[in-house]
Amino acid sequence: MQQSYCIKTMTDEQLDLIFKALSDSTRRRIIDRLSKQPAQSLFEVCAASVAENGVALSRQTVSQHLAVLEKAGLIEIEWKGRTKTHSLCVSEDHVAAASWLTNYMQNGRKT
Repeated sequence: MQQSYCIKTMTDEQLDLIFKALSDSTRRRIIDRLSKQPAQSLFEVCAASVAENGVALSRQTVSQHLAVLEKAGLIEIEWKGRTKTHSLCVSEDHVAAASWLTNYMQNGRKT
């Protein structure tokens, strides 16, 4: 039985923001990191990038990626003293949006 994913409550703009956020491999790696260790500062996200794959990303680059993820509602921000921390915040709407293409598997399946 095929499961149908209903995303009627989301606007096209919200879907666009989610798909844009997920379209970049750096942002997907940030999501992976935040799922394993929430409440990371900008410095921690930058350091993790170097530790994982040896690629140094500037604070400005990481900050821009975090802003895209925040705008899509995929991360939440919390201040701990003077430090801004980032944590993953995935809702059922986000999961439904990411699974949206499964609605078309029957008719569009590759053989």
